[in-house]
Amino acid sequence: MITVKNHDEIAIMRKAGRIVGETLLLLEKEVKPGVITASLDRIAEEFITKHGAKPSFKGLYGFPSSLCISVNEQVIHGFPGEYVLKEGDIVSIDCGAFFDGFHGDAARTFSVGEVSVEAQRLIDITRESFFQGIKFAKQGNKLTDISHEIQSYVEAAGFSVVRDFVGHGIGRKVHEDPNVPNFGKSGRGPKLLEGMVLAIEPMVNAGTYKVKTLKDGWTVVTADTSLSAHYENTVAILSDGPEILTLIK
Repeated sequence: MITVKNHDEIAIMRKAGRIVGETLLLLEKEVKPGVITASLDRIAEEFITKHGAKPSFKGLYGFPSSLCISVNEQVIHGFPGEYVLKEGDIVSIDCGAFFDGFHGDAARTFSVGEVSVEAQRLIDITRESFFQGIKFAKQGNKLTDISHEIQSYVEAAGFSVVRDFVGHGIGRKVHEDPNVPNFGKSGRGPKLLEGMVLAIEPMVNAGTYKVKTLKDGWTVVTADTSLSAHYENTVAILSDGPEILTLIK
């Protein structure tokens, strides 16, 4: 069931989203060669907690960390650990914060030092596909109008959209209805209504769209070991258009 949020609830989600956005801005400054991913997780948890929130992901379905950190061919759900970031890596960081009963959720892919032209292009196309998609995140449109635009933009650039994992509604729970695919024909799915809040998150691979989950039961990687990038924001559908709750300008 899709839960439509009222003005007061969206105001709280705006605060949760700001904490997430500020956390990711902080982490962007910390991503550099020689840094271990576990240290990024500690920084994020301390920052989120200091701002009166809790990490949304820690303990969710048994996940052990505050952040999902996925490097290079890892698509999503990577564990922070003792991996040392090196020059040329790309690292996707997915962050959530629970504040006053509501969640915010966002992800970014960062370059580690100097990266290849193709890696930077993958990051840029993934980010831009989100912004192309939310042009259609308006009341009265259908959900897959967003999905179709993301897929069209990504594939025109020569990349592929992950099929096995999708975006989602968000609110009192991290994952709510509806699912928000990044692919598909336009004009399908539920009609977008004022007060719907969606986590829209293109996951884009340099090679095939096919993925597999490692033996740890969490880490998702590209089937062909190609690079993958991830960009996500929590978006509220309002009467005057979409508002990105997790993007700090």
